[in-house]
Amino acid sequence: MSIQQSDVLYTAVATAENGRDGRVATDDGKLDVVVNPPKEMGGSGAGTNPEQLFAAGYSACFQGALGVVARNEGADISGSTVTAEVGIGKNDEGFGIIVKISAVIPNVDAATARDLVEKAHQVCPYSKATRGNITVELEV
Repeated sequence: MSIQQSDVLYTAVATAENGRDGRVATDDGKLDVVVNPPKEMGGSGAGTNPEQLFAAGYSACFQGALGVVARNEGADISGSTVTAEVGIGKNDEGFGIIVKISAVIPNVDAATARDLVEKAHQVCPYSKATRGNITVELEV
């Protein structure tokens, strides 16, 4: 379900110059990075790239969603980590991405960890935004 403009609590604003081979910065100056295609895609690999930025955002968002779910379930996720791997490759329409989310939750058993990750995937805004558009694999 989408939200309405009146429901927005915060809006991030970032501007890119020269696309995948330039610079991207937020309006508040907290993020200002050089972006370059990775060597694997014929670039210099000198800067970060959109896939790394997406992976960073997705992993942080998913960890936050995991925290919400854990609090609701009374589960201890202290010491947990979430890693997002974002792959890019050619598809029928040009290029597409695929994501693998890996969570390590040391203080719960495997079944509980899997349940928490599945529930986090249902509430994470990044997961909601990508659902039905790209493949997202979950690993615990």
